Amino acid sequence: MFVRWSNLTIGEEEQRHLPGYRDPAAVRTFDAPEALETRFYEVHAKSVLNRVPEKSRMPFRWTVNPYRGCSHACTYCLTGDTRVLMADGRTARLADVKVGAEIYGTVVEGAQRRFRATRVLEKWSSIKPAYAVHLEDGTELIASADHRFLTSRGWKHVIGSEQGPLRRPHLTLTSKMLGPGASAQAAITRKRTIEGAAVETNAKLRVTSIRPLEMAMRMYDITTGTGDFTANGVVSHNCFARPTHKYLDFGAGRDFEREIVVKVNAPEVLRAELARPSWKHEHVAMGTNTDPYQWVEGRYRLMHGIWEALRDAANPCSVLTKSPLLLRDLELMLEIAERTTITACLSIPTLDEKAWRATEPHTPNPRARIEAVAELNRAGIPTGVLIAPLMPGINDAPHQIEPLLQLVTEAGATSVGGIALHLRGEVRGIFMDWLRAKRPDLLPRYQELYRRGAYAPREERERLSRLVRRRGADSGFRRVGHPSSDPESAAPGDVQGHQEALF
Repeated sequence: MFVRWSNLTIGEEEQRHLPGYRDPAAVRTFDAPEALETRFYEVHAKSVLNRVPEKSRMPFRWTVNPYRGCSHACTYCLTGDTRVLMADGRTARLADVKVGAEIYGTVVEGAQRRFRATRVLEKWSSIKPAYAVHLEDGTELIASADHRFLTSRGWKHVIGSEQGPLRRPHLTLTSKMLGPGASAQAAITRKRTIEGAAVETNAKLRVTSIRPLEMAMRMYDITTGTGDFTANGVVSHNCFARPTHKYLDFGAGRDFEREIVVKVNAPEVLRAELARPSWKHEHVAMGTNTDPYQWVEGRYRLMHGIWEALRDAANPCSVLTKSPLLLRDLELMLEIAERTTITACLSIPTLDEKAWRATEPHTPNPRARIEAVAELNRAGIPTGVLIAPLMPGINDAPHQIEPLLQLVTEAGATSVGGIALHLRGEVRGIFMDWLRAKRPDLLPRYQELYRRGAYAPREERERLSRLVRRRGADSGFRRVGHPSSDPESAAPGDVQGHQEALF
């Protein structure tokens, strides 16, 4: 049997019925390193334009996702020390919460949101850049930039922007969290339940600061029956993408990464939907749920047809991805730019091989992403860059940082930030062994820096961050972080003398 893609020739097929699809899906595997232990389910979708609920408060109303599930395996999560409110009134560390446990989430009943006991359906972890959110009552919340908290004005991401590809509802110093508050959460016992209570609080939960910690941390996320949970006294959202896999009888954990649904007719269906008289040419965002340029897009080439449909309809659009594969379609993107508005955003963590493979092992090489950013910016499409990790004595000298920042400058990045190395779990032993073998001169320094745990002292993290902020300010970057932060106010970094380059 042959299919319409020249690079796909298939023989006998396995088939499986998926909920929501009338015809059985053809199940495919590919003999490629990137696709080992991954199955792809080819389906024919009735519609590919997905309407974003009004209550989401997102700046766009429509999305297109040709794939369900994502081999890039991104998560939206909190640190393991976050205290989760259990259904029996106790609290437990998020890292210790088990699948099947009963905890408190919330449900909307009429005009009110109320607390409701729910079960943990899935759990997973990843290493993500960390942000600290401080509240008026002294509560500190450590979360990824993409995590969402419930506020008096709806769900808010930790970090966002007012314009550009990262425009989305996000926390500000005027935001007030919703929840019982950390002190009230600690006081709840088996004799005092909040089941059915309205999510109202007199606690001082106004946000007082939001700042990057200049480090990556292991974080955890869970899926619950209510789609949220209560932790550190406030209401948190589940990952918005992974739970959708449950509707297909897949798990939200490993299955989300290894069982990928492919809407093989997405370009044709989108073209028909954009041609409807009722369509108002509203902005269409891609990459908001799963990455449209994950590895298998190189085989199916669905985005090429999707761009063509958007071009012919002169429809405003945007794309968010971790992959330089989107350069394959740059000519089509430029054709769209001639007729309407189009933006793109690439996520880039670091140039360091170890850090990249530790934090985003299934994503394309960051150097290739920087090259993609440069080409996109030459075409008039801006993006920002996050530099991580910065390692004392290894890659924190000016002669090492400035070439990277120069690449960022040449790529036309509109923002820059830095994250210090952390050594958590088994990574600590591996890295210390590497120092003993390759850089024994630095071993005493690292043993001192990390003697109290996985993270360098605050003053060292701030020194490393200042190196990027000061140089970035000189280059005209907009700093990544809270909008009230002023990179010019930072004192000069305590830069060491000449240091041997590692990479």
